Amino acid sequence: EARTEARTEARTEARTEARTGADRKPIHLAAHFPGVNNTTVWADPRSGSQIDFSSFEKLARTAERGKFDFFFLAEGLRLREHNGLIHDLDVVGRPESLTVLSALAAVTERLGLAATVNATFNEPYELARRLATLDHLSAGRAAWNVVTSSDTFTGENFRRGGYLDRADRYTRAAEFVATARELWDSWTPAGPGSPYGTPRPFAHSGPQFEIEGEFTVPRPPQGHPVVIQAGDSDEGREFAASAADVIFSRHGTPEEGRAFYTDTKARLAKYGRQSADLKIMPGVTFVLGDSDAEAQERAVEIRRQQISPQNAMLALEQVWGRDLSAYDPDGPLPGIDPDPDSALVQGRVRVADPLAVAARWRALSEAKGLSIRQTVIETTARQSFIGTPETVAGALDTFVQTDAADGFILVPHLTPGGLDDFVELVVPLLQERGAFRTEYEGETLRSHLGLPDPLRRLKRYDDGHRYGDSYGRGRGRGRGR
Repeated sequence: EARTEARTEARTEARTEARTGADRKPIHLAAHFPGVNNTTVWADPRSGSQIDFSSFEKLARTAERGKFDFFFLAEGLRLREHNGLIHDLDVVGRPESLTVLSALAAVTERLGLAATVNATFNEPYELARRLATLDHLSAGRAAWNVVTSSDTFTGENFRRGGYLDRADRYTRAAEFVATARELWDSWTPAGPGSPYGTPRPFAHSGPQFEIEGEFTVPRPPQGHPVVIQAGDSDEGREFAASAADVIFSRHGTPEEGRAFYTDTKARLAKYGRQSADLKIMPGVTFVLGDSDAEAQERAVEIRRQQISPQNAMLALEQVWGRDLSAYDPDGPLPGIDPDPDSALVQGRVRVADPLAVAARWRALSEAKGLSIRQTVIETTARQSFIGTPETVAGALDTFVQTDAADGFILVPHLTPGGLDDFVELVVPLLQERGAFRTEYEGETLRSHLGLPDPLRRLKRYDDGHRYGDSYGRGRGRGRGR
């Protein structure tokens, strides 16, 4: 086992060293605004508001100072419930993301602006219009993180009610994205006397959408806003390979990252795409210290603050699907088995295999003598990168140079100042390595990410009202025209 680990380490170091100079992969960085779930440490005196504009502005300006690719906002369409009650440790009153990003467009110059918007509970024309507007207001910096929903709990907040079957979520999302791109392409190219082009009739007829009319916003500066997809499932990977520019993934080890990276990138060829056309950026957390030991101590304390006794019981009941309020969070795990069909917790991603998760937790608890709270801390709150700035910079660089990722979406544990130390201490080290930009080279988000220009799909009228459909790669990368 030791020899196997040594060989793996040697191969990793060799691959990292082999990529130097012009061959070195650039790291892409994004900032995720915290303030949801148990990531944020609200008890810290430096913790601020999750709704005041000053908090969004502070983090966005910090990310732009660090030359990050983009700023990322999540979305919540219904308050989470636990045993029939709103869970008071989850953030309530989260603002609508596109509105916040439109305001941020006025106080930033180069930073990309990514909004999470649900494809299940929106319509292509309306959302394409809002995204095109943000792209114009920001001069080509808009991005859309496409998410889907398959639960009746969220659907109850919308007039249509109900929900989509899980199998239909990505079918709708794929057609939604394709339809939005048709709308963005429906304007003619700019020309003499028409600096933005002119609107032309469009029509789309498909299994999910049938719409016809004229789009009211000129083609976005980027051609198409950048499309992000969040999810690690097989359906999510296939959707990302066919339609996304960035995939927001979650994998905790380099080995898991490389397996995900290899599998997802291998799917691109069938859609006529190249490896560089899709950036894989896992969400990660970090803790810095003057020494690796100090950083580890800080990480333990942060995890303890993130997982309060109440949060520990919530996490436990999410897996077990049972009311376990009679159990002591400082006591042992329950001896009873989970209820896989429970609806005790609403609004959270369901645990895929509660029985398997419970078995892993029990094995860990018994091996280390951990209480409920300690087990939850150990299994759910461990940070991704811990150490001195030098240690963290080296680990991030190795992750990318060995094809475990193309970059990272950083999730700080403080709102809004949690990114300050990373920008001041880690970014300069990445720049010294030649792995991260020292200045923005372009003006659009596509240029930051090195993505190809979208080829305009407007070809001809079929019958005086409908366009033929064609989609492919533009010649340049990131010029946005």
